[in-house]
Amino acid sequence: MIQQYKEAIEKSNIVSKTDVYGIITFVNDEFCKISGYTREELIGKNHNIVRDLSVPASSFKLLWDTIKAKKTYKSTVKNRKKDGTVFYVNTTVIPILDKNGEIEEFIAIRYDVTKEVFLKKELEEKELQLKQLNKDLEKKVQIQTSQLLELNQTLELRVQEEIAKNEEKQKIMFWQSRLASLGQMLANVAHQWRQPLTQLNLNIYNMKKASLKDDKDEVLDFYNESKNVIQNMSTTIDDFTNFFKPEKEKKYFNLEQSINEAIGILEKMIAKEQIIIELNCQKIILLGIPNELSQVIINIIQNSKDAFRDNSITEKKILISTKKTEQFVVIEIQDNAGGVEAKIVDKVFEPYFTTKHSSSGTGLGLFMSKMICEQGFNGTINLINNKNGILLTIKIPLEGSYEL
Repeated sequence: MIQQYKEAIEKSNIVSKTDVYGIITFVNDEFCKISGYTREELIGKNHNIVRDLSVPASSFKLLWDTIKAKKTYKSTVKNRKKDGTVFYVNTTVIPILDKNGEIEEFIAIRYDVTKEVFLKKELEEKELQLKQLNKDLEKKVQIQTSQLLELNQTLELRVQEEIAKNEEKQKIMFWQSRLASLGQMLANVAHQWRQPLTQLNLNIYNMKKASLKDDKDEVLDFYNESKNVIQNMSTTIDDFTNFFKPEKEKKYFNLEQSINEAIGILEKMIAKEQIIIELNCQKIILLGIPNELSQVIINIIQNSKDAFRDNSITEKKILISTKKTEQFVVIEIQDNAGGVEAKIVDKVFEPYFTTKHSSSGTGLGLFMSKMICEQGFNGTINLINNKNGILLTIKIPLEGSYEL
């Protein structure tokens, strides 16, 4: 039985024996296999033959102090093979005593933990790398935060300067979320003024021609038409100014009438571009700012007009319909202008996103329309490609609306 136990230990562990001076007197096959030395090369040699020089002398002093005190020593030891490579073993050194209690020899039982040690070191290195990456990331975040704060302060200063310059003419308020600014408002007003200014320029030219012919009636017609254009431009300014006020007086208004007013403002442009607009509207009364909803319709029609031009559409059609569902008032606007590229459909409502040249648009039209629907009417606006064009859907909660 004792012999079997001995064989079991020797075959499953790395075993060696030394005398009281550390001279090797026995090694098993596993010791030879892991160290790379033959039994003949090891017997009679000091156990330091497998010592790795990087291990401090204090470790060996602790070993000898422990076993000479007739105690068992346990530790993970770094050793070196014959070919110079490193290996690690969990080591237990046991003093063997004679019948008088004196140390007769030492037996060392070890098992290989090289893979575990290297894996642990690799994990520690990865942990250090992660810590360093985290520090670098925190530093980048701090830098970016600092830059953003500085940019925000600069932007606020510029806005304050603009407000001060125009204090006598305009009173502009930020939304609490600061999604809009003075610069955004002025850019969108300019966007809405391009077509009326072109019309005014044409009217003045025609008035000049009519005056040379001494045709007073024609001059008067162009004069009255120009007054209407100017009035609409003034209304645009009022609409945008009111749009930036945190508190606006809402009132009940006829949805179909508001849509017709928007179409009326663009009447000249619609006729010039030969756009056919079909209406299919129910008699619905809404609570809100009628001019704001008209502004949304104007923005959408103008975007369709630009798409008709860009895609060279000859038969230009826009269908505007309204209806009531169980929960919403739904406004649907469809055109046959060719639609929007699939990759940018989700971006069309972002501020300053535009498919047009910078000289033709600011990218604020649909963004402002989205804000009006969400902030002014607690609703939503959505755009998808549909058949030969787009389908734009506005949903406004039923609360605050009723049918005539």
